[in-house]
Amino acid sequence: MRKPHKKIKQAALGQVRVIGGEWRGRKLPVVEAEGLRPTPDRVRETLFNWLQFSIPGKTCLDAFAGSGALAVEALSRGAKQVTAIERDIKVTKQLGGLLLPLAGERLTLVNADALNWLEQQPAQPFEIIFLDPPYGLPLLEPVCHLLEAKGWLAEGALIYVEQAKHQAGLIHLPANWRLQKDKQVSDVHFSLYTR
Repeated sequence: MRKPHKKIKQAALGQVRVIGGEWRGRKLPVVEAEGLRPTPDRVRETLFNWLQFSIPGKTCLDAFAGSGALAVEALSRGAKQVTAIERDIKVTKQLGGLLLPLAGERLTLVNADALNWLEQQPAQPFEIIFLDPPYGLPLLEPVCHLLEAKGWLAEGALIYVEQAKHQAGLIHLPANWRLQKDKQVSDVHFSLYTR
């Protein structure tokens, strides 16, 4: 009889490796799904170096969870709570099977479209937000404005924005977001803002 993890690996597109923290070095399979593109290791390493003193004890939102690479990295480094939104039910189920045994109640997985989910009123604002939508879809700008308009952001919140290099500078962000750091690795442009 085949074990479940072997079935997942056979369907997997690749793996993501946890860069640091409690689960450093752990490899998690990534299933094949349209638009799913894990944040590269070099980008995650830079991002979490930027955030190393900010993550512990914070509430985080991963609005486009995909492979779960950003959510699992935040949890591994001591985030108090991570809410991860993923619209693909197959991907959400795999994330649940992989991450819930590690994170337990510290992880909330939501199978929903991020734009629709963010239309509701938040129970509490988030302190760190990860925005890494599929590159080909016009999701980044409306999500940024929903986060601000609906009260999803704590005062002083840190917002990570990832996009394709050719999209950099083309979206209008809320006026009260201040750029702290930005970098480009290959075709990925990524930035960290403070509210």
